[in-house]
Amino acid sequence: MKVCIPTMGEKGIEEYVGEHFGRVPTYTLVDTETNEVTVIDNTSEHTGGSGYPPEIIAKTGAEVMLCGGLGGRAVMMFEERGIMVYVGATGTVKDAIQMWQDGKLQAATNENACRQHAFRGEGHGDGHEGQGHGGQCGPHEH
Repeated sequence: MKVCIPTMGEKGIEEYVGEHFGRVPTYTLVDTETNEVTVIDNTSEHTGGSGYPPEIIAKTGAEVMLCGGLGGRAVMMFEERGIMVYVGATGTVKDAIQMWQDGKLQAATNENACRQHAFRGEGHGDGHEGQGHGGQCGPHEH
């Protein structure tokens, strides 16, 4: 299975999970069957490029996204592309994958993403999650 994690650089499985999913410099892809690791640049409009992160990540063939947290709009964009999203990832890419394999990450839904943003005072309340700061934020405390 191909897993994608938003990351802060190019250190592969030793790189740290980025807190702002849409604004990270890189995405690290790990094939859990072959252990192949690929790092791609975030070329989305959030970093001066074009397109949205879910569109870019879908082109890689990723089936799962592990991240700290993200907004409801991003969750919907991943769901539309058949990519499962899990939130609560911290530490390195290696740590995040282990947390996911151990069942310690929560499947993201539009509902829990919105509640998480409201919990942190980041809900926009205007139905436009994903705009402004991009709707993505770091790990959430529950």
